[in-house]
Amino acid sequence: QGILREGLEDVKQFFKAHGSCRLPLSPSLLVKGIVPRDCSYFNSNAVPLKLSFQNVDPLGENIRVIFKCGDDLRQDMLTLQMIRIMNKIWVQEGLDMRMVIFRCFSTGRGRGMVEMIPNAETLRKIQVEHGVTGSFKDRPLADWLQKHNPEEDEYEKAVENFIYSCAGCCVATYVLGICDRHNDNIMLKTTGHMFHIDFGRFLGHAQMFGNIKRDRAPFVFTSDMAYVINGGDKPSSRFHDFVDLCCQAYNLIRKHTHLFLNLLGLMLSCGIPELSDLEDLKYVYDALRPQDSDADATTYFTRLIESSLGSVATKLNFFIHNLAQMKFTGSDARPTLSFAPRTHTLKTSGRIRDVFLCRHERVFNPSKGYTYVVKVQRESPGEVTFVQRTFEEFQELHNKLRLLFPSSLLPSFPSRFVIGRSRGEAVAERRKEELNGYIWHLIHAAPEVAECDLVYTFFHPLPRDEKAAGTNPTPKPADATWARSLGKVGGEVKLSISYKNNKLFIMVMHIRGLPPLQDGNDPDPYVKTYLLPDPQKTTKRKTKVARKTCNPTYNEMLVYDGIPRGDLEQRELRLSVLSEEGFWENILLGEVGIRLRDLDLAQEKMGWFALGSRGHGTL
Repeated sequence: QGILREGLEDVKQFFKAHGSCRLPLSPSLLVKGIVPRDCSYFNSNAVPLKLSFQNVDPLGENIRVIFKCGDDLRQDMLTLQMIRIMNKIWVQEGLDMRMVIFRCFSTGRGRGMVEMIPNAETLRKIQVEHGVTGSFKDRPLADWLQKHNPEEDEYEKAVENFIYSCAGCCVATYVLGICDRHNDNIMLKTTGHMFHIDFGRFLGHAQMFGNIKRDRAPFVFTSDMAYVINGGDKPSSRFHDFVDLCCQAYNLIRKHTHLFLNLLGLMLSCGIPELSDLEDLKYVYDALRPQDSDADATTYFTRLIESSLGSVATKLNFFIHNLAQMKFTGSDARPTLSFAPRTHTLKTSGRIRDVFLCRHERVFNPSKGYTYVVKVQRESPGEVTFVQRTFEEFQELHNKLRLLFPSSLLPSFPSRFVIGRSRGEAVAERRKEELNGYIWHLIHAAPEVAECDLVYTFFHPLPRDEKAAGTNPTPKPADATWARSLGKVGGEVKLSISYKNNKLFIMVMHIRGLPPLQDGNDPDPYVKTYLLPDPQKTTKRKTKVARKTCNPTYNEMLVYDGIPRGDLEQRELRLSVLSEEGFWENILLGEVGIRLRDLDLAQEKMGWFALGSRGHGTL
């Protein structure tokens, strides 16, 4: 910090002598001074500086940039240029991936400037709001977006931006082999746009722990990202949209394989260590798989998504990074509540006289469960407010209070663990009584506890509370958010059917709206097809089994070879969706029969087919 202050004095002297200058980052930006109180540094290896310059335009805001010394920013410039070209290709094809591409400029050997994106936070800072193990939890990103987008339409728009930008990041980082991906170099804007920073390692040159690659997954796609996309912890049809976007974006880039190889080839002699020979170009060639058909590439990238989502190594990497960063955290950093956009105090909110937990209500968004309605009375005459908090939010308050006060000053907190279904009505009723006792003892505790900022922030109304004030919403039916109307029992399957060179190609893409099993659990669905008539059962084809989901994604190609066109028109495709039941007989969830003569197979046919009991399907 002392060295930074000394250096800033030199910069101030420069502006005194010269008046103003143009920033190398963008010559259109004219600055006249430095703002020392807004300048600081980051805790990464190169210790980049966060600088704030005074804008010459009196109506313009201060211009904030990052200055790095010790990294070859030519590599960052090249990577961002490649991503910018990918984005242009997508936009030209009518696909706006909502990418955030910032400016970066190398001003000398191993130094340069990087644009700072406003209203953005690193995934690490978002996750550690839920504790050092926040990287293992599913809700941090969704809760953070909900906090900054309290209105339902705002939140839906943010989720849409997240789906598109996350898909674009997955494709771009995979194709360019961007490594050293941890939660401090992935950022999220309050508008839902996700983007990557710091491209010090690319083309597959991963950091190593001994003989182990630090980046074990094909790209960063974790369960907390899937939670935002699905709107909860179960797969939904929005995940199908995400997979389709990834595969479509990947196939569009594959069409321009030679463009990327030529552009990167031009840079082989420029002295970037990680782009120095043909092996580095071969990495991009292998990633783009130009020899594959679009259908094969779609199957391949779907498997990459599944592999990344199932990778424990990525979350472990994030967790280790959280631990490594803890030593940089100042001891004066006060804990805050992850679901509250700002801190409130006794002085700003008014003294609380009494609190009472009135009732519990069933909620379905962002996930199924119960919320508890608390009546808050303040000393101001007639000032009564109602706040809604979940059990997990009560628990977060207690955990943060334990960081500030010894347990002897705090009331005991109800146990989280219950026998049987943890979200049942009986459990919610029991917790209501226990939580009521907890908050009564909390506001009657020692003044340093009862009057602390955490308590007053917890009981201050959030935008969601103000929206629900004075209403007693009628409960939604149990499947309002999670399932389709039961008009089509069995759900729907998305297929792509084509015929070429005496081969019938059936791409099983997605299924949506499958009914749960009779015991209420989600099925383990797979798809089985026959080409009827088939008395010997020789045309059976099967997909892999998806686990515990009513909305599975497959993107698997089933092929029937050696079928003449004349024979094809006499055939019927019989498709069944079954749930694998281990030792018991598999359960039929729905099926559809498709007369191939009804389809014009001169071109590919893609669409959703209704599943039901035995009968002929309609597209």
